[in-house]
Amino acid sequence: MSNHFAPQGGYSPAARYAAIGLCTTAVVGCGLALYYRRQTVKTFALSGRLLTNPGAPVAPITVAPSEYPKVRRDESVVETLHGVSVSDPYRWLEDPDSEETRSFVSAQNALTSKVLESCETRDKFSGLMKQLFDYPRYGCPFKRGSRYYYSHNSGLQAQNVIYTQKSVEAEATVLLDPNKFSEDGTVALEGMKFSEDGSLLAYELAKGGSDWHSIKIMGIDAATGKGKDLQEELHHIKFNSTAWTHDNKGFFYNRYPAPSKGGGDLGTETDANKGQQLWYHVVGAPQSSDAFLLDFPDQPEWMASAEITDDGRFLLVSISMGCEPSNQLWYLDLQRLPTSKGASSGLDFSQYDKQKGASADALPLNKLIDEFEAAWEVLANEGTSFTLMTNQDAPRYRIVRGDIAGAQSPKEYQDLIPQHDTHLLQWACAMKGDALVVCYLQHARSKLQRHSLASGQHVGDVPLPGLGSVREFSGRRRDSEAFFLYTDFTVPAAIYRFRVDGKEEEPKLFRQAKLKVDNFSPDQFESHQVFVTSPDGTKVPMFIVHKKGISLDGSNTTLLYGYGGFNISLEPSFSVARLCFMLAYNGVFAMANLRGGGEYGLKWRNSGSLHNKQNVFDDFAACAEHLTASNYCSASKLIIQGGSNGGLLVAACANQRPDLFACGIAQVGVHDMLRFHKFTIGHAWITDFGNPDKMADFEYLMTYSPIHNVRVPSSGSRQHPAMLLTSGDHDDRVVPLHTHKLLATLQHTLAGSGRDSLQRNPLLARYETKAGHGAGKPTEKIIAEYADIFGFAAAVTSATWAA
Repeated sequence: MSNHFAPQGGYSPAARYAAIGLCTTAVVGCGLALYYRRQTVKTFALSGRLLTNPGAPVAPITVAPSEYPKVRRDESVVETLHGVSVSDPYRWLEDPDSEETRSFVSAQNALTSKVLESCETRDKFSGLMKQLFDYPRYGCPFKRGSRYYYSHNSGLQAQNVIYTQKSVEAEATVLLDPNKFSEDGTVALEGMKFSEDGSLLAYELAKGGSDWHSIKIMGIDAATGKGKDLQEELHHIKFNSTAWTHDNKGFFYNRYPAPSKGGGDLGTETDANKGQQLWYHVVGAPQSSDAFLLDFPDQPEWMASAEITDDGRFLLVSISMGCEPSNQLWYLDLQRLPTSKGASSGLDFSQYDKQKGASADALPLNKLIDEFEAAWEVLANEGTSFTLMTNQDAPRYRIVRGDIAGAQSPKEYQDLIPQHDTHLLQWACAMKGDALVVCYLQHARSKLQRHSLASGQHVGDVPLPGLGSVREFSGRRRDSEAFFLYTDFTVPAAIYRFRVDGKEEEPKLFRQAKLKVDNFSPDQFESHQVFVTSPDGTKVPMFIVHKKGISLDGSNTTLLYGYGGFNISLEPSFSVARLCFMLAYNGVFAMANLRGGGEYGLKWRNSGSLHNKQNVFDDFAACAEHLTASNYCSASKLIIQGGSNGGLLVAACANQRPDLFACGIAQVGVHDMLRFHKFTIGHAWITDFGNPDKMADFEYLMTYSPIHNVRVPSSGSRQHPAMLLTSGDHDDRVVPLHTHKLLATLQHTLAGSGRDSLQRNPLLARYETKAGHGAGKPTEKIIAEYADIFGFAAAVTSATWAA
């Protein structure tokens, strides 16, 4: 299928979008110790370690217990879960619209601002990051119809601009400038899909970082490249997969029933997102006349993404359940549908429209795969001969081929490219003629190859400039030309152009981004990869990046970043914020490829999911121990950072091993593991975390749920690491209540005893307005956020300014 951005293969776009790439209470008492005394359950190894760990290093910046805002505890909120009484004294913070919650956020922001003002390098960091960020950035060119398109940011623009040109050598003009959508840059372009002939564009807008989108439609003049909005807009779009029919008359899309807030400020509500629907829109018609084709009343948590095969014949519907890398695969032969007789002359879905009384199963979909046993992704087809990528009996994925019109199950299709002995097959793209471009992941680094589409035979490798990552790829079945974007930790994005028709032997550098600053060169830095031994003997990869010639005397301020979940791979990539950290403080950056991610395939993912989640925290702690044992840093100089599922990682590890870290940065994290599934898209994460409504999962989640495992360290400094939690008021992926409740619990448990509390390391949160889970955040907000994060972390670790 068409492939502009190369995703990790294996499950539906809807599931990828929903993935997130967390207290001691009066009744539960002292956390796990009392919990296990009251219940006869399996005692995991974690519970023993929790009672013996010494405290964290003492930070040079402090917050006295009396400085924290007074936060009401409602001791009456107690639930009995699987026979266990669990107190939830901060449940009132789950209401985002209450005046009390707003006052809580305001008071916490005021305290955080006061502390940040004392962080001496914060303003310097902001200035340096602004300087570094101010360089031209480009996305991969791609062709639609007769024209090329690409994204570009001149440096400090709030949002990237979409440009168009007749050829890649021709002068480019602006097609779409999202910076004009709002004065403050908080309305972002979150997706776009061209019609097959390139004459129409459906593009998605998001406000304030919310996952709620709207779709607008633009007509494009092929000769001039000028676009004109058609004054129609679709609403209530979420986790969408726009798919144009090849008659260029309309498209399939995903929406949900209107949220409870109706036309209000969407993105701040916490209602569960259930009942996703598949609709068909005809260009020029109002949304009210769209055809409602598919939903799952008996399975409201299922999600469906739509795609059209390259020949335009088949509608493919991928059904996902949560974020597990498995899906059902259904298809519809569009040639068998009637054509409407109206002016649009598009496909006629009226007899399948549930708005018009059609039955739930009226749409004549064929269920090629009708269970959630493996992942299936269609790469190409010749009529009914389909080429698919799957992890069926292949945890590192393989490519198979078979005839969907035959009696054979896809499970029995013949291998075209078998599973590799060691590498993960990450994605593949069929191109013109006999070309199949394949990307493997080898120890978290990209390896690009060409294969024969007919036979699967390896034709040759596509050379890459280093041990980095292919982050974007543009190529389609009709194209012999492709572009890909390569990056690593110290090299800004480089775009390469190559052909698959034999006219060029190797990719050629098309465009290289360069920073404008005079005192930076990638040659100043070195990157290497180590393999750390986790407690159970597993070798965990970790990249380490720093300036050449640093002293290994334990004095380097070091940033350790991790994620470890949802089959998401962390790959080498260029980050202005991390580069700024290394330049500003002579810092060391480390990135751990933890279990739960997708770096080595399904087994690696499974070994860090569900009842194996503790492996992720053990891996991260082992990486921290390696950094200190190798004298990159000491615990007093080590910062840990993660976002979303990585925010859970940071919070859980700070609870379990406070002695290893000076500072934890938990961004938009999942922190209440007993209630995460009740809000927005949280139910989709059950496939990775488990279901708190099931006793066995509840027992395991209680062993690491951040808000249920905060306690005063038993020895040493008896300090918890300094913490900075972050969240956005429009984060409807991981709703802010997770941050609210963990922050209140940290402050009460560790600093709530007034003068008797030893906790002086700051426990803070930074709340952003008109911001969500991260996507679409304007440049100015990005710079401000990281200046606060690293200015704070530098103060905690006594980092001196070196830039």
